[in-house]
Amino acid sequence: MFYKLILAAAMALMPMAAAQAQDYPWKPTKPVTIVVPWGAGGSTDQVVRLLATELESALGQTVVVVNQPGASGSIGTKSVLEAEKEGYTWASGAAKDVGTYAVTGLLDTRLDDWHFYLAVINSSVIGVNADTPYQTLEDLIQAMKANPGTVTVATAGINSSGGAALGAFSTGAGVEARHVTYDGGNPAVIATAGGETEVTTQLAVEQAEMIRAGRIRPLAVVGTKPLKLEGVDEIPAITTILPDFPASDNYFGIFVPAGTPNEVLQTLDMIWDDKIANSKALQDYATSRGAIVAVVRGEEAKEAAMPAIKDSPGACGSAMRLRSIRPALAFRHAERVARGALRRPAASPRLSQVDDPV
Repeated sequence: MFYKLILAAAMALMPMAAAQAQDYPWKPTKPVTIVVPWGAGGSTDQVVRLLATELESALGQTVVVVNQPGASGSIGTKSVLEAEKEGYTWASGAAKDVGTYAVTGLLDTRLDDWHFYLAVINSSVIGVNADTPYQTLEDLIQAMKANPGTVTVATAGINSSGGAALGAFSTGAGVEARHVTYDGGNPAVIATAGGETEVTTQLAVEQAEMIRAGRIRPLAVVGTKPLKLEGVDEIPAITTILPDFPASDNYFGIFVPAGTPNEVLQTLDMIWDDKIANSKALQDYATSRGAIVAVVRGEEAKEAAMPAIKDSPGACGSAMRLRSIRPALAFRHAERVARGALRRPAASPRLSQVDDPV
């Protein structure tokens, strides 16, 4: 009798579970593609592949991740912007990037051109090759001031998180570096770990394994709070040495182009609020990689990204060069462009002065 009751209860729950799995208003009939506009292995690639697995489970459909690097992420993003708005092609990356493409002249797009589904906050770390003599951030600053423009720093490009961190560090510390760009965060980190460059300012999630292996020495987190990376001593915040350093949160996730059918957006809203917000895989990833789970979407996501856009040295620096305006006005200009209040023609990524090397 007991087993019959258990069986009856299980059978009663099965239709309920099936109904819940099929309650989404959109049921994709073919694979979904998420374009990662950076090389394989970087921060965006890591997060998106994890999210793709969660989305496959929820949608019951294959989610394909395609790496399309180049021009500081703008080439891959542009391909999604120009694709058919049927709901089967999405972009990804740092929300900050979408807000700064226009003002840097890389791509004519604004925040309102996208629906944001963000998942984590990633912090940049100033890391040095373990064989360099730089034991502390003060050592590095002293060397960079003594020999301006000679210390090599690897990033994924001026518009990348690492590029933004380098720009902020250079301004905040009053130093000048020799900037070496790569087609993604992972290649930049590998270059530093291998001694091709001395320093990298890429994200903690990209440097984590090389830091644990002792090939990169972390000197400071580019932020206001220290970072506890699993298996490593706490990494100090840069503000302990540079109190006035501008720091903001860098959100990563998926971007769906405006014009996508409402049923697709409604489905993603439901998945984000339930499955992604409660994802153990996402939490485990953040714990092991030194990231912070921050699941937000819609207008809340846009507002969350805005401080990083305003603080972006690449965006504000471009605004200052283009319009000969003071820093405070440059911040305001960058925000207005990101929100779509201003528009300017975008430079061709192929001709851009900040194009990533092949």
